[in-house]
Amino acid sequence: MTSTVHNSSATTTTPVVVRHAAGRGTLGGVGLVLAGTLSVQFGSAFAALLFPRAGALGTVALRVTFAALLLLVVARPRLRGYARADWALVGGFGLALGGMNILFYQAIDRIPLGAAVTLEVLGPLLLSVVASRRAASLLWASLALAGVYLLGRGGFGQLNVAGVAFALSAGVMWAAYIVLNARAGARFPRLDGLAIAMAVAALVSLPLGIGASGGTLLEPAVLGLGLAIAVMSSGLPYTLELLALRRLPAATFAVLTSLAPAVAATAGYLVLDQGLSLSQCAAIAMVVMASAGAVRMGTR
Repeated sequence: MTSTVHNSSATTTTPVVVRHAAGRGTLGGVGLVLAGTLSVQFGSAFAALLFPRAGALGTVALRVTFAALLLLVVARPRLRGYARADWALVGGFGLALGGMNILFYQAIDRIPLGAAVTLEVLGPLLLSVVASRRAASLLWASLALAGVYLLGRGGFGQLNVAGVAFALSAGVMWAAYIVLNARAGARFPRLDGLAIAMAVAALVSLPLGIGASGGTLLEPAVLGLGLAIAVMSSGLPYTLELLALRRLPAATFAVLTSLAPAVAATAGYLVLDQGLSLSQCAAIAMVVMASAGAVRMGTR
């Protein structure tokens, strides 16, 4: 069996299809997944702190570019021997990856991190529901929609409309790059497809970041923070998840990664002082439950 690893930026997410060990997961594997999720979401929170200085576009450009450089050095992808269709596929994968990160950073520049990740996760959740082709999966979709409705009653009126649209659009791109990642993994060995796709994402985001932030991106402090964010949001969680997948079955891994909205809300509260009402917390919990249930059903 295979499983998709992703880093939602909120996740940034950088996905890769890997083979996992069968059998019951270990406590160490659970800890690795949770540590990876914490790294991703706190990385996003710290990225938001860089927005006043480098802007959302400049910050995402730094994160994606540094992540691409790290992956290219580690993977050293082979560039010969591929058909035109292969390059079209990995190019689309890169566009989805870059688009997801750009849209998500635009979202968290306008709305709280917890709300942004909760809305973004609806994309993969819908994909899980459609892929399962089971009537019971509609119950999970209904629970998620109820959670979003409750989140709206708890403060959608106070959320920036553009921010909500960016978060939902990021969710659509997240679902798209999950599908493209699975196809790229079948055509490119090891991490080659992911490294090439990340390079494409960097080529898309870097001109936008330079245009928006200019020479600010070259300031040593900004570069240092950009590198730290790339490590927190891509390098470290990717490594931890790879290690976790050697100890955990796919169903357990998928359920644990569904905790992302709750972790994001915690990171937003601790780092960005973004408080949540009880109804908003309940809404996030409902979406987490729906996501966990949908991915659990999809792996059976």
